[in-house]
Amino acid sequence: MSMHVVLENSNQTFPGHFILLGLSNILYLQVVFFLLLLMLYMVTLSGNILLVCMVRFNPRLQTPMYFFLANLAIIDICFSSTVVPKILVNTISPDRSISFLGCATQLYFHLALGGTECLILAAMAFDRYNAICKPLQYNMIMNHKLCLRLAAVSWTLNFLLAVILTMVTFDLPYCKANQINHFFCEMPPMLHLSCADIWFSVVVECTLVVLVVAGSFLLILISYFFITLTILNITSTKQRQKAFSTCASHLAVVLLFYGTALFMHLRPPSSYFPEQDKIVSVFYTVVTPVMNPIIYSIRNKEIKAAIRKSMAVKDITNLFFLSTNR
Repeated sequence: MSMHVVLENSNQTFPGHFILLGLSNILYLQVVFFLLLLMLYMVTLSGNILLVCMVRFNPRLQTPMYFFLANLAIIDICFSSTVVPKILVNTISPDRSISFLGCATQLYFHLALGGTECLILAAMAFDRYNAICKPLQYNMIMNHKLCLRLAAVSWTLNFLLAVILTMVTFDLPYCKANQINHFFCEMPPMLHLSCADIWFSVVVECTLVVLVVAGSFLLILISYFFITLTILNITSTKQRQKAFSTCASHLAVVLLFYGTALFMHLRPPSSYFPEQDKIVSVFYTVVTPVMNPIIYSIRNKEIKAAIRKSMAVKDITNLFFLSTNR
């Protein structure tokens, strides 16, 4: 990666940093965005950290479903943290610069964690397919070793693929400008800044997005298709409605995440519209990490029971210490 890139129509060299233009230049909107993003970020952190703690310390939650949910929660914490803190600083600070290395690092972790989330969501759908469609063979299929392998492949594969995408992005010459009309370093706006032919970078991006994002999305749709067929055979109307409600909420989050990600990364460069892309990116970088713990966990009876139990234990412990201190 070369940091000394010649600017177009100029003898100046690339200054070694980028300027993130952010979500808005209007003062009152900056305040609104700052407060809203801060609130969503705090909810994301608290909800996902709570989920990880519940799964880690509650023996009843040591199952494949909650193992993948804990992985998803860790991804969401890291995924939001690669983007949101920098947005918050840039929103209230006059200095919106980010170093060349900082931009590359942010892009790398954004791509790696986003791809990992795609495969973990596919693993979760596969787990639910086996639990609902093959209940008698479920424990044999979704054994501890398989769960560990699925998680390890999801993390390792995407952190390796992110190296390729980061390299094909930052090996390009940036000679148009160093101002990124976006709120974080992402491939489409980065490619738009380059003065070179970007066809190879676009082909690599589209190929890997199709394999990881579209491929895992297809697996989820197939899993939920067979899950739906199984649910239709349930005789109890109440149980059928409950199952459909759960599946619908899961699919709503999945469609939001995959739909916006595919829209952002599978379009031709000529259809790049900065203001529209900022809105699309907000959904899968900020909104989805907030919704995941709510949809997958807070609505779950076992998670709520575990939270109530931990709160009850805490209350009993506090009463014990109060009584002994008297």
